[in-house]
Amino acid sequence: MIQPKSFLYELRDGIATITLNRPERLNALTFEVYRELTETFAALPNEDTVRAVVITGAGRAFCSGGDVRDIIGDLQGDDTPGMLRFTRLTCELIRNMRALSKPIIASLNGTTAGAGACIALASDLRVASVEARIAFLFVRVGLSGADMGAAYLLPRFVGLGKATELLLTGDFISAEEAQRIGIYNRVVPATELDTETRKLAEQLARGPAFALALTKEMLNREMDLGLETALEWEAQAQAICLQHPDFREAYEAFVEKREPKFK
Repeated sequence: MIQPKSFLYELRDGIATITLNRPERLNALTFEVYRELTETFAALPNEDTVRAVVITGAGRAFCSGGDVRDIIGDLQGDDTPGMLRFTRLTCELIRNMRALSKPIIASLNGTTAGAGACIALASDLRVASVEARIAFLFVRVGLSGADMGAAYLLPRFVGLGKATELLLTGDFISAEEAQRIGIYNRVVPATELDTETRKLAEQLARGPAFALALTKEMLNREMDLGLETALEWEAQAQAICLQHPDFREAYEAFVEKREPKFK
């Protein structure tokens, strides 16, 4: 059973909601939060009652990145192996999120920066408040813009040219701009964010879990494939789905003019 201490976790109607809960620090990440997030996403594949995941923040920010006092200050003077242990931990979080077979929705309620922006990128879908400006601001503090998968994932959202600009400048962009260039899937008024996120999460939670998991797996695996290999892999994946009980249920529901009930 998942019981983190450094953030909130709620499971309701098949939807697991993770709420970063340090509003006084704009939900900045500490070593403990990083560790527990990484462990939580590693455990979620074995939580059979979880069909979709939402990650959001308390207060006026989604996540402002690593905590200056708890992480940046503490790393000062550390040796290379110690720093590498930390950076590998942050990358392990992204790896676990991308490997999770269940869909993840980032519900961006406000400022989304640094590591917070990378967590948003690693999610499958992003629903944002109009107030949720975003920045990959690593270079602003003397760090590489290539952090936590940003240089791998961001060009696949916005193209190499725009990704280069965002990672080299560290500039914030508005929610409207983030949606226009393809980072955000939906932008809604702040008062409607919870409702819109929940509606999308419920839709995914009602969906065919096996087909959704295979779709996410194929999206990950095909990022670096040639067309011919991708087509063959998709043919094999679809042949597997055609034999799954969910496909028959969808067919029978169509014939009987009812909503499908996926297991």
